[in-house]
Amino acid sequence: MSFSMEVASPEEIKASIEQEVKPVPEEVAKLQEAADSNVAAIMALDIDSLEKRKEILQSIDTFGLNTMRSSSEKNSLLQVSVGNLSKTGDEGGQVAKGLAELHTQLKDLDPSLIDFAKTGFLGKLFNPVRAYFLKFQKADSVIADIVTSLDKGKTTLKNDNTTLEIEQQALRDLTKKLQKEIQLGSMMDQSIEAQIEAAKQRNEDPDKIRFITEEVLFPLRQRVMDLQQMLVVNQQGIMAIEVVIRNNKELIRGVDRAKNVTVSALKISVTVASALYNQKIVLKKIQLLNETTNNLIASTSRMLKEQGAEIHKQSLETNISVDTLKQAFSDVLSALDSISTYKQEALPKMRETIHQFRELADQGEQQIQRLEKGHKLGL
Repeated sequence: MSFSMEVASPEEIKASIEQEVKPVPEEVAKLQEAADSNVAAIMALDIDSLEKRKEILQSIDTFGLNTMRSSSEKNSLLQVSVGNLSKTGDEGGQVAKGLAELHTQLKDLDPSLIDFAKTGFLGKLFNPVRAYFLKFQKADSVIADIVTSLDKGKTTLKNDNTTLEIEQQALRDLTKKLQKEIQLGSMMDQSIEAQIEAAKQRNEDPDKIRFITEEVLFPLRQRVMDLQQMLVVNQQGIMAIEVVIRNNKELIRGVDRAKNVTVSALKISVTVASALYNQKIVLKKIQLLNETTNNLIASTSRMLKEQGAEIHKQSLETNISVDTLKQAFSDVLSALDSISTYKQEALPKMRETIHQFRELADQGEQQIQRLEKGHKLGL
């Protein structure tokens, strides 16, 4: 079968199987050669020879019998094995149950169904965010167990498909052999029928014609019909196996999709929900901070306005008057004049005082000199 992403219909699968088991031209040529040889031996039969008749009848009786028996046994085994293997992928199978349980868990944890901004009494009493993440933590272990179970089921499905593909190939080989035997029988049927008509035209031995018609052509045609029926049964078996294999592959892809996409998407959704909630908290804090800053700026501005006016008012009220300043300058100048007068009057007195101190110093020096002389004389 060529590569395709489309799901094949049963008719397409059957047509593909028929094409695969159909003999190729080289095989058809060899079958035609064998058919011509067999028919020539049948038509040259000595009707009076019991041994020759028995040989031909035995060949017709055993024609395709082994292939039919093998196909029947294989179909009986496949009916049991396919029935058991297909249970893995049906509604009661491990993988199907795991996918259904995972779907339930994910649906219950859908963040879009949670009102994270719930306010009022219930919002304060039952924090929706805390409750959601608690539920996620509990479900996380459940989801992990489900994923583990899905992995085991996936491995089982792969092993089942390996077994099924081996059995399917064996059944294809038997079907291909059946197809060749049907082709050979049909070629012999057509050739014998044509030979009988020609023999009738030539008025050959009617007993021989009757023997070939009733004892050879009739059982041969019956055997071809039996082979065709077994071919159809084999085709149905191959189709049944193909359906199970494809269903298993779809379930395997479902497991991979659930692990790689669905579970990852859930974790991303939870992470995003958490981030959005944290952003909301930060935004609220920023809003409160902005409100506090605005209040502070407004309060400061109001204080500056009031205090600035008070400062100007107070500076004007406590300013020194011009009259006071004039009086102060007048007092300072008077004081300076008094100091100048005092200095002028004090100068003569200071000179007299200095003169008196000098006289006292001279007298003292004379007294000291006398004392020093007395010491030298030993007095």
